Amino acid sequence: MTEEQPPECAAAPLWERDEELAAITEALDVLGSDAASGGNLLVLRGDAGLGKTALLTETRRMAERRGWAVWSTRGVETLRSVPFHVVRQLLQPALVSLLPEEAREYLGDWYDIAGPALGITDPGDRQADPQGVRDGLVAAVRRLARRDWPLVLLIDDAHWADQETLAWLAAFVERLDDLSVLVLVARRPGEVSGDSARHLDAVAAAGRPLRNLTALTPDAVAGLTRATLGAHADAPFCREVWAVTGGNPYETVELLAKVQDSEVEPVEARAGELRALNRSARGGGLVTRLEGLGVDATRFAWAAAILGTGISVDLVAQLAGMTVDDAERCAELLRSARILTEPDPAASRSGAGDLEFVHPLIATAVYDSIPPAMCTAMHGIAAQIVLDDGRGLAEASRHLLKVHPDDDEELVEQLRDAAKEHLAVGAPDAARRCLERALREPPVPEVHARVLYELGCATLLTKPVVTIGHLRSALGMSGLAGAERVDAVFRLSQALLHNDQLEEAVRTVEAEAARQEEGPARLRLQAVQFMWEGIAGEAVSPRRSERLAALADTCTGRDNSERALLMLRGFDLLIQGESAEEVVELCDRSLVNGRLAPGLGWTDTEWGIELLLMLASSYVYTDRLDRAEALYNEALRSYESAGWSGGHLALAHAYVGLSHRRRGRLRDAETSLRESLRIAERVGRGLPLYWTATCNLVDTLLARGHVEQAWETAEQYAFAPPYPSTIVMPDPRSVRGRLLLAVGRREEAVNELEAAEKAAAARGHFNPVVVPWALDLARALASEDPVRAARLASDARRQAERFGTDTAIGEALRCAAALETGQRQVRLASQAVAYLEASPCQYEHAAARVEYGIAARSVAELNRGLALARSCGADGLVAQAREVLETGRGLR
Repeated sequence: MTEEQPPECAAAPLWERDEELAAITEALDVLGSDAASGGNLLVLRGDAGLGKTALLTETRRMAERRGWAVWSTRGVETLRSVPFHVVRQLLQPALVSLLPEEAREYLGDWYDIAGPALGITDPGDRQADPQGVRDGLVAAVRRLARRDWPLVLLIDDAHWADQETLAWLAAFVERLDDLSVLVLVARRPGEVSGDSARHLDAVAAAGRPLRNLTALTPDAVAGLTRATLGAHADAPFCREVWAVTGGNPYETVELLAKVQDSEVEPVEARAGELRALNRSARGGGLVTRLEGLGVDATRFAWAAAILGTGISVDLVAQLAGMTVDDAERCAELLRSARILTEPDPAASRSGAGDLEFVHPLIATAVYDSIPPAMCTAMHGIAAQIVLDDGRGLAEASRHLLKVHPDDDEELVEQLRDAAKEHLAVGAPDAARRCLERALREPPVPEVHARVLYELGCATLLTKPVVTIGHLRSALGMSGLAGAERVDAVFRLSQALLHNDQLEEAVRTVEAEAARQEEGPARLRLQAVQFMWEGIAGEAVSPRRSERLAALADTCTGRDNSERALLMLRGFDLLIQGESAEEVVELCDRSLVNGRLAPGLGWTDTEWGIELLLMLASSYVYTDRLDRAEALYNEALRSYESAGWSGGHLALAHAYVGLSHRRRGRLRDAETSLRESLRIAERVGRGLPLYWTATCNLVDTLLARGHVEQAWETAEQYAFAPPYPSTIVMPDPRSVRGRLLLAVGRREEAVNELEAAEKAAAARGHFNPVVVPWALDLARALASEDPVRAARLASDARRQAERFGTDTAIGEALRCAAALETGQRQVRLASQAVAYLEASPCQYEHAAARVEYGIAARSVAELNRGLALARSCGADGLVAQAREVLETGRGLR
């Protein structure tokens, strides 16, 4: 039988890897053909020892032979708790070649956001947004990659990569279409769970599927055996090599090396010795072989396994407690025994050290062989070595996590400081691990509550249920007092809100406010209570408006608690449909020289985003669009510059879209709202921010006349009952009712709008602009129940006049005109035009012009309406006006 031969110059483990090598070669050819071509992703899957690393090494060789740049990195089992470790190692070739000012130039606005995660700049005193850091890393790699085309990225042992790197990688590979780069990811199947598994699945879904690597056939093992030992190796011996190793390429190569070292003749008579030789190369046999090298060599290998990366003789000597000369001798012994080796110069990275384990299987076996007590002690020593080397608590924390709990107050403080460093670079899970470990120490009683509080803050956005438990425990202990306790209560209420426990959030703040004496702390808690009640979909507290009014009447705006109460009172009046002038007056009083007060900015965490959205929405619905737009755009700039790329940024885009929609810039509104939804998809469906973006996008598409797109959007994003418990603006029931009318489902529309009527009445929401159900319901009932329709239109007009904005009154007059005929319709339509011409809402003005032109049979008015509709991007209105003008029936 003819044995299959490996490709020319290929390493031994590449036997029977022709399919994978062909795919890699093809991907390299595509990459080199055109700098404008899209990127490519290949994922290699296979169990340990099946040749994944060998394929990546061959890929590097092929790429470098073409003169291309190659960046590489690998996951390390003992370093999975170190955030951003793998992506940092990947970018080392690019980063070490740049001066600090060059790095800032290349990364641009992302430098301060992604730089701390990459270790090239100090994060300062901040808590980074993980999504923003992830986006910053994606942008950073994309910019650096464009500089080094053609570029190949190699990521080995991705199953052992840190979670933060995997989140980056999943986001990065989604955007390869316009980036000419080849990415190869090697991983074992299984091995991970939770978020890491989800990220790896996303990576696999984005790439080109390759078959899982399999063991070598007996023929391939025979060929490899004879290539290594000589053509005289007989068939029974070769067959036994395959039987002993199972065709695993790594084990086969190691076994054959043992055969050579032992000078075993490759003949059937000596085949019985292969199993013993194979056992010595793995697992317990490897440990026995290691122990045979002596105590010092064993301690050296243990120390190297503890370090995991950056293994230098000097560091190992310190950790193993031996002289450098002894360490050098041990290193040579371990190299000779094929346990340690020098890093491949072609693949070496900055800080890679002098040594590395020959294979991850060996590293794992050595680490697992360390006696538990010794392993714990060595991690403690390693932590101190890292600190003495000036590498900081964040890097030392992976060792601190392994130290045995021992009532060590200093260790608790170190872990707390490490958690702060992790939060500052956008790694809340790493911070959580540090604080959870600090709790097991445990902290002294007076510190325990603070650790729980810090842990609750670290998990607030990612694990609200866990946060609730930690903060409740912290508040039940002594140790939190004053402003710190008030802030803990606020954080707890936020977590309850995020966990859809709005009523409990209100009650929690209310109870703590009752405990406080009169003063700033109590006033802040009262304001927070009113804030949560203000966004509630249902009334959660009786006589809320009266109590809020009484408290706000005492406020002059002298501090942020008073300013918050003024904002809340203004928003409450807005929702009730009270005087717009009074709403604006209260909101203006909450500002300092027309701007947000210090401590009340969009990225300040003392109050949260909800309060400022209430303020800006009060302006947007009272026709003060200039002020609203200034606030929304300030939010967008603040979040982008701070690198907040999650829910906050999604809401900012949604409300910028709302301001465009109110202004009549429908194309811009659609763009902003789609961007909001794109970001919201990453945060998670079902959240209030998701509803805000979807509701406003459906409303905008209806205004544009894109009814089919509006319906598709509603279907795609589940814009249908049940509705969220928090307030969404504009009212989603009203918008869905309008959508149902637009698609001809009149009966369903009437039911939806009547449900909106009941819900609004229960909440005390009577503003016809914010909750516009009455105008659409009146139109829907015009032919079937004209009396009720007229009553609804009359009530809406009265409420609009009470509110007092030109938009509200003009919209009510449009509805009244639609229910009339003849001269009365013309007169009402003319009045609607007069009001809406004075309004900043240009789409409503355009609609009124077209309707007036049709009612008055005026070519001039229709042409004015047509011009306005075009400028707004209201394609439905444009088509309607054109149709009337083209038919010309009854026009003058």
